Amino acid sequence: MDIKEELIEKAKKIKILLLDVDGVLTDGRIIYDSLGRDMKFFDVHDGLGVYALKKAGIKTILITAKGSRAIKPRARDMQVEAVFENISPKTSVLEKILKKYKVNTEEVCFVADDLVDLCLMRRVGFPIAVFNACPEIKQAATYITIKAGGRGAVREVAELILKAQGKWDGLVGLYDT
Repeated sequence: MDIKEELIEKAKKIKILLLDVDGVLTDGRIIYDSLGRDMKFFDVHDGLGVYALKKAGIKTILITAKGSRAIKPRARDMQVEAVFENISPKTSVLEKILKKYKVNTEEVCFVADDLVDLCLMRRVGFPIAVFNACPEIKQAATYITIKAGGRGAVREVAELILKAQGKWDGLVGLYDT
């Protein structure tokens, strides 16, 4: 089996997509205003990718080591299933997710970028690194995105999963009427 076939086989099994936030859904920058409130930049294409996964029956869950007021409104807009903030280590919520959604690790994909994600990368069936991830995350990944975190990497992953599962064309058809 070549690498492309292996990726397709892993993607076909995915029922849950776990996403880190800073560096995956955002470009990793955190901006503080004069009152100390943080702001983050999210990519609209990533949001539509997450929404497309939901329409196809694939749940998305955000897991972040740092909380922020900006995360929940964005999660609500994308209609993600759950948000886990201030989580360290990130593996501490994995068993809860597996039980609640009745999935096994082979049915879980995790997209990550930095060292705090390494422990969870090693526990899921389809670990993915964004293009600008640190070397250790890239080494643990089965796939490295072409796009950078916060710049379409999540959309790329969503399309990969949906195309492997034969669901992409049906979703495109929803917008082509």
